[in-house]
Amino acid sequence: MSTRRFLVTGGSQGIGAAVVDRARAAGHQVVFTGRSEARIQDVAAKTGAYGIAADIARDEDNARTLEVCLARMGGVDVLVNNAGYPVRGEIGALDVEAMRRMFDVNVFGMVDLTNRVVPLMKAQQAGDIFNLASTSGMKGGAGATAYSSSKWAVRGLTQCWQAELRPHGIRVVCIVPSEVQTDFEGKTGRNNPNKLFAADIADTIMAQLAMPSRVLWPEVAVFAANPWKED
Repeated sequence: MSTRRFLVTGGSQGIGAAVVDRARAAGHQVVFTGRSEARIQDVAAKTGAYGIAADIARDEDNARTLEVCLARMGGVDVLVNNAGYPVRGEIGALDVEAMRRMFDVNVFGMVDLTNRVVPLMKAQQAGDIFNLASTSGMKGGAGATAYSSSKWAVRGLTQCWQAELRPHGIRVVCIVPSEVQTDFEGKTGRNNPNKLFAADIADTIMAQLAMPSRVLWPEVAVFAANPWKED
C-alpha cells in the first residue's frame, strides 16, 4: 500500500488510538483529534502521529482540523470518523437535551467534518472514508433510544455517501463493531481475551485499505466469535 494521509477523529483512546497506531506502524502520515490533552500527548509520543485538541461538535474546530491536515500533510486520503459517545435512558425519562448534544458529536459533527474533507477527495478523484457505527444501530434495545438512533443514522448516511461518492473514486465504508474492550462509557477491566479488542477494528479498516481500489465493502459488521467463553 502506498503512503496515505490519515485523519482520525477520537484518536486519543480506544478504537481511534488503535487505528492511529496501525496506520503509523504501516508508515502512513496521521493527524488525529481528541479532547483530552494528556491522552493526545500520550498517543502522539507513542506513535509519532500529530494530535490536536478538537471537539467535532464545534464547526470552528473542524475547520481548524482541516487546516492542520493541509498544513502538515497537504490533504487527506483516509478519513476515519470514529469520535462518538453514548447517552442512555428509557423513553418517558429520556434527557432529550443530552441526546441532542450526543447527536452533535455522533452525527452532525461527523457530517460537518466530512463535508469539509470530501471536496479534497473529489479533486484527487480518490479517497477512503470509514464511518464507525455499532451493532446497536442494527438492533435496538431497552434504554438505547438515543445511542442506537445515532448509529442507525450513521449507517443511513453512509449509504447516501456511497451513492454520491463512488463515481468519484471515493470508497465509503461503515464499520459496525459489536462490544469492544475499551473504556467506552467509563467501563474498564473487561479484559476477556475472547471479546473484541480495539486493534481488531483497526485491523478491519487496514484490511479494506489493502484491497484494490475497485473493491468496496459497503458495511462490515464485526463480532467476537465466542464472547461468552471465559478463559
